Formats: sequence, C-alpha cells, structure tokens
Amino acid sequence: QVQLVESGGGLVQAGGTLRLSCAASGAISGINGMGWYRQAPGMQRELVARITSIGTTNYADSVKGRFTISGDSAKKSVYLQMNSLKPEDTAVYYCTKDLGWRAYWGQGTQVTVSS
Repeated sequence: QVQLVESGGGLVQAGGTLRLSCAASGAISGINGMGWYRQAPGMQRELVARITSIGTTNYADSVKGRFTISGDSAKKSVYLQMNSLKPEDTAVYYCTKDLGWRAYWGQGTQVTVSS
C-alpha cells in the first residue's frame, strides 16, 4: 500500500510564498519519479515540476524561475517552494509517484492566490 500525503497549501496574496510538502509511505523507495501536478477548476491536470533520484528536475514553463522542487530520498519526501505566486497559480496541487507501470497520487492540497 502506497500513500502520498501533501501538506502546506493555503491562501496567500499575489507575490507571496508557500511551501508544499509530500511524504510517501509504503512499498516504494527514494524520490525518483516524484513530482507535483495541479488542477484548476474546469482545467486539465498539468505537470508543475518533477525530480529524479539524482536531482534532475524539470518544470512547466509557467513556473520556471518561481518554483523549486527538492527532495529527501531518506524521508521519501518532496517539496515545492513556490515564490512570487500569481492568481493563476490557484489550483489543487497533487503529489505523484510515477513507477512507470502505474502512478500513485495524493489527495491534493488547495493553493489559493488572491489578487
């Protein structure tokens, strides 16, 4: 049984910062294939950022230079530091662990950015 638990969402003003955390538990190891997606109302879920076990990262163009993903393999945890938040960043943010043959998802955490 694999579980992903997100935390750190909330309400923030435009220009503010938030830090999301995701802790994985169960029969998985490390942080390879872990990442963050988000889904705004009426929109498709989209990739925000992901990380590999050797620290390679990639980001959606819309968050480059503002968001930073990091991870702790020993804790099976990933983090998303979000700076210079914009109202268009408002969404439910989901943590994911992609094993290739299947993916696990957290329950999501709401991020709301007011203008």
